Parts: sequence; structure tokens; C-alpha cells
Amino acid sequence: MIDRIALVTDFGPSGAYMGQMRLRLSGRRRDIPVVDLISDLAPFRPDLAGYLLPGLVREVPAHTLYLCVVDPGVGGARAVLVVEADGNWYIGPDNGMLALITRRAKQARVLRVDWRPKRLSASFHGRDLFCPLAAKLVRGKNLPDSVPLDRRAMLGVDWPDQLQKVIYADRYGNLITGIVASHLDKNTYVNARGREIPNARTFCDVPLGKAFWYEDSLGLVELAVNQGSAQLVLGLSPGDEIGLSQGFREKGQAPR
Repeated sequence: MIDRIALVTDFGPSGAYMGQMRLRLSGRRRDIPVVDLISDLAPFRPDLAGYLLPGLVREVPAHTLYLCVVDPGVGGARAVLVVEADGNWYIGPDNGMLALITRRAKQARVLRVDWRPKRLSASFHGRDLFCPLAAKLVRGKNLPDSVPLDRRAMLGVDWPDQLQKVIYADRYGNLITGIVASHLDKNTYVNARGREIPNARTFCDVPLGKAFWYEDSLGLVELAVNQGSAQLVLGLSPGDEIGLSQGFREKGQAPR
């Protein structure tokens, strides 16, 4: 059972691409809501989106179909996957974007879909291929020309479970990393561009303009500046690496 469709893309919040996908889906099943979950993922970086996706789906309703389109290899040899994992469905290219969500799932099955519609542009499979597949799934139809795929055969299956990189920057300049926060001790410092950034619970626990890291609402390590932009202050962008270290300071010495 699928109750809604969520769009997960790097298309940007405006422009024709998101609009065409929404229209294509609304023409197939008007009773199934289509939600723009996120449209400003780092362009061309499924390797970063794959680490954000598990956090995005963490506290949202089950029985959701996630239409995941970060697809720099569109029109090429990359496969198309449909994944059922822990009560949700995912459609996307086999480029690593769905690897972490599948690997961390308690129960998952993966299908490689070889079906292609008669009319298929070389450059917009989100509209022409993924949307028709989504329509078939919400109608409860079998997917044509699909074969089971061992999850160990997915691209990205050998990627690390934690990624010491910035994976997303929001409009405030906060920087989400690919590290699950529960894996870190609160005494850990995040190293960024030569600065050592301490942990805090939330923004109001540090002075204005102070950089810190915290466990965000997705369960990930996020770098922030109280009422400022971590992206500007730290000079980091999605894809940039960070480091980790245990902080040991002499009494009275503040972290940098």
C-alpha cells in the first residue's frame, strides 16, 4: 500500500522539471498526494544524497513512495531500481543514492527494472520513466520487465557507513554531514579548515556568532553558527571533507 509520493531531487525548487513531474503524477492518480520533500540536493552528487536520505525518511509517515532523482548518468548504462524497504518504496537510478537506505533497512528487496516506455527522452527519465513506474506501483500493478537484484550488487554497497564530508547546506548556511550523531562522543571536536568545533545541544546554548556541531533533527552531525552561516564562516560546501578528534583542553582553555 502506498499513501503518498515524495519527490527527492537536485532540480531546484523552481523551474520546469519539478512542475512537469508533479503534473505527470497528478494525471495518473489524483487521490495520491505528491509532496516536494527536497529539491535542492547538491547537484550531480548521488554519493552525498545517499547519506542524507535515511535521515529524511526517519520521522515521516510510512507507506511513502520516494521518487529519487539525482541522476547525472541519465540516458546512459546505469540501471533503474525499485526498492521496498521497511514499509516504504524508493525509485531511482543505481548510482549509490539508494544504497545506504537499503543496507540499513531491517527488511528490503530490490528490483532492477528493464522496462522502458515507448516515448522516453534521453535526458529526463524523472518525468518519462520514474513517474510512470510510480503510477504503476500506486495502482498495485506488477512492474514489467523487472528482476530481483541482490542488494550486494547495488552500486555504493561498499561505501563507508559514515561519511566525513558535508552532504547538504540549507538556506541558513547550516552544514549537514554524513555522520550519524549517535556514533560520536559529546567531547568530540569536528575539524574544519583548521578550526576545532565543539559540540552543543542547540543554537541558544552558544554565544552569537559561535560555531558548534549538534545532533540535528535527522540524527546527523550538523555544523552551525548561532544566528550566522556556517557555510560562510567555515568556508565549507557540500562535498568538502571534515575531520574528527577527541578534545582534551587544559582547564580554562576554550576550544577554538
